[in-house]
Amino acid sequence: MKVYGIKNCDSVKKALKYLHVNEIDYDFVDFKEQKPTLQLIQKWADAVGIKKLFNTRSTTYRNLGLKQMNLSDEQKIEWMAKEPLLIKRPVVEKEEVVLVGYSEEEYKRNL
Repeated sequence: MKVYGIKNCDSVKKALKYLHVNEIDYDFVDFKEQKPTLQLIQKWADAVGIKKLFNTRSTTYRNLGLKQMNLSDEQKIEWMAKEPLLIKRPVVEKEEVVLVGYSEEEYKRNL
């Protein structure tokens, strides 16, 4: 299982704490050290939907002025590849399951 995000993100911290408390093994991939590929982001978008994956509430989104650009889904994926902080965090992959954001209920059902 892999968990993608950044270490100082509150949602990522909650997810990692949940995994630690429940003794679930995982590999952590920090977006700041290793950007996800376009193909990986596309896979996540196919699994959960672009609306859930693309973080329109992030500071990065506001600072880049992306709201005014009226981006297509393809352009959003390209932006997430360039700027991984536009990806809602954490992204958890376990076999065919992809979870985005932290939800204790979803984690209990799927991990």
